[in-house]
Amino acid sequence: MTEELFRDDATLLACDAVVTAHEEGGVTLDRTVSYPLGGGQAGDTGWLIAGSQRWRVTDTRKSKLTPGAILHCVEGELPAVGTAVRVEIDAARRQAHRRFHTATHLLCALLPYPVDGCSITETYARLDFHTDEPFDKDAIQSGLARLVAEAHPVRHRWISEEELDANPGLVRSMSVQPPRGLGRVRVLEIEGVDLQPCGGTHVSNTAEIGAVVVTKIEKKSAKTRRVVLGFAQPSEA
Repeated sequence: MTEELFRDDATLLACDAVVTAHEEGGVTLDRTVSYPLGGGQAGDTGWLIAGSQRWRVTDTRKSKLTPGAILHCVEGELPAVGTAVRVEIDAARRQAHRRFHTATHLLCALLPYPVDGCSITETYARLDFHTDEPFDKDAIQSGLARLVAEAHPVRHRWISEEELDANPGLVRSMSVQPPRGLGRVRVLEIEGVDLQPCGGTHVSNTAEIGAVVVTKIEKKSAKTRRVVLGFAQPSEA
């Protein structure tokens, strides 16, 4: 298994690790700061470094061969198993993911409907809500701005699977369920605003989200409404 340093500290941008195995297109490591694609959030990119050698990490994903291992997709010849490497992630990409991911939790607080789709990237975030109710773009925009400005602390903690079973309303997503079998579940709390299971990377205070805008609201089906977020341009901030 890969020790997931990003779970407890999303601000970490680098760590030392050892290559544990090869898989098609990449390597697994004993520990990492790189978040793997999952829960709607894109994987981290960056570098593996060993002395004068550098390997570009083009994506990070969960291993298909080894449960609990994280695959770092790299370009060129793979570093040998046992190689000690420095893992460095793209800081700007990580920060964008953190800001957008926390912003989507604010959307969940503003729009109390089940979520049946999610995508968090470096340039936009979207949530699909299971409802036929119309959405007011201006009301959502003002609600986001208010929650960001109120500077709510954001923190994660772990609860038991039994606690989650006793509070099924915590799970907002219809498409992504919290992982089972470990005995505990990571939950993300925005103080006074939102609490739900989440394994992604987040900012530590809603003020860090900064200026985000609702770029689009779409009716995707009779029972699906999509909200797309982007970062505000200087003229919009």
